[in-house]
This record gives sequence, C-alpha cells and structure tokens, in this order.
Amino acid sequence: MTQFLSLLLNGISLGALYALIALGFVIIFKSSEVVSFTHGSLLLLGAYSIARLSDAIGFLPAVVVGILITALAAFVIERLIINRLRGAAVISLAIVTIGVDIIILTELIRRIGSDILNVPHPWGGESFRIGSVGLSQNRLIAFIVAALLIALFFVAFKYSNWGIAMRASAEDGETAALMGIRQGRVSALAWVVAGVLAAVAALFLVGSPTPGVSPTAYAVALRAFPAAILGGLDSTGGALVGGLLIGIAEAMAAGYQDQLLFLGRGFSAVVPFIVMIAVLMFRPSGLFGTKELTRV
Repeated sequence: MTQFLSLLLNGISLGALYALIALGFVIIFKSSEVVSFTHGSLLLLGAYSIARLSDAIGFLPAVVVGILITALAAFVIERLIINRLRGAAVISLAIVTIGVDIIILTELIRRIGSDILNVPHPWGGESFRIGSVGLSQNRLIAFIVAALLIALFFVAFKYSNWGIAMRASAEDGETAALMGIRQGRVSALAWVVAGVLAAVAALFLVGSPTPGVSPTAYAVALRAFPAAILGGLDSTGGALVGGLLIGIAEAMAAGYQDQLLFLGRGFSAVVPFIVMIAVLMFRPSGLFGTKELTRV
C-alpha cells in the first residue's frame, strides 16, 4: 500500500506538469487551429536557458529570463510563420511546426552535446514525507505551482477579454472576426502563454528525480501530447484530466516494472501512447473533445 500511495502521489505531481504542457497544445489549437509539434523544442529551450544562465545571474533571475526567452521564441514562431500561413490546410501547418521543431531541437542538441546541465534548484533533491509515503520536494513544489497556474489559466480563460475572445474564435472564427475580435492577436497571445507553460514545466521536469538538462527532456513533451489528445484537443478541461491520467499511468508502470518485465524494459515510456490509443478506440474525439474536431 505504501508503494502504491507513493506512486500515486508521484503520478499526480507528474501529471500536473503534463497538464501544463497539454494546455499549451490545446490553447494553440483553439486559437489558431494549429496542431503544434514545437512544444518539445520549446520545453528544451526553456530548460537549457535556465541551466546556462543560473551560474551567471542566479537561479530566480535565470528562471524569469528563461521563461521570457521561451515565450519570445513561441511568439516569433507564431508571427513569422504561423500567422503568414493562416488559412492553410491543418495538415500543412502541422508539418511546418514539425520542421520548426527539428530546426530548434538540432541546434539545442548541438549546444548541449553529451553533457547533462545542472539546474541549481534551491530545494535540491530533498524529499517530503507524509508518514511512510515520500515525494521529492521538487515534485511537491511542481504540483503546487502547476495547480496555481492551471487555476489562474481557467479564471483568465473564463473572465478575461483574451479568454472570451479565444472562446468566441474557437466557436465561430468568422463571426468573431466580424465582431471585431482580432484573431491574429488572440493567436499570438496563445502561443506566448503556451511557451510560458512549457518553460515552467521544464523548470521542474529537469529537477529531482531527473539528474538535469539533456536532450532526453525533449521526449517529455511527446508524452504530454497524448494527454492533450486523450482529453480532447479542443478541451482545456480535458488537458487537465488527460495530464493526470497519463502521469498516474506512467508512474504506476514505472513503479511496478519488475512485475511487467514480460512487456519489456522501459515499458513506462510507451504507456502514455497505449492509454491514448485505448481511449481513442472508444472515444475518437477524446474524453471531452467535440465530434466535429479535425485531427491530424
């Protein structure tokens, strides 16, 4: 029972970070109808920027600058590429984002090389215990920060002018444009928010129990993509539910890997995709997605 509760807590904390990344996928799709595959490289860019700047300017300033760099990169991608291709086929836009992702990723891998870059989190690798159940302080803080950001996002999505404009654009883009909503501005801000969420997730994903920043951090965004699809690519609430489900499933598979050796080592890495496929076979539009959703 102790092991199960420990894995459950770790799964929930990991799922909260997946939910942050999945929210980025969802808000970009809702605002610009683009299935963005740039999240992996944006996440790695945030982690790399924070790691490189920490020694020079300190941890907290490095976090702020790293988040700004990632948000700026997302903004530039949207303004210079996505905005200019507005109206193109969904599949074409998705392929373009794959190309952009490969370009950024290749440059980051060249800069990182074979090193593992350390991010000097003030809380280090210490653990927090509730009775006999343990959780790293990094994951605990990650859960708290993710929960606050997700709550803030939902409040802004429901009550702010940007949130109202995004929901109107998602419902009927043409009518929203006729009512004076500038879809380009809505899309640009959505990409910036997605970049911020990716950078914040990256900050904690490269902390304990992960040893640091390496190109493998890129794969985290790939595992968060099934969370967005699982919940429904046009559902912000679905991103939260999907992230938690994927995080718990992955943590459980990793924790009980000795009992799952017949499925092969490293099985936990493919669990997110197995869960996604299983759900989509019964709910093709995801748990909370609309049936009219166009998927790539």
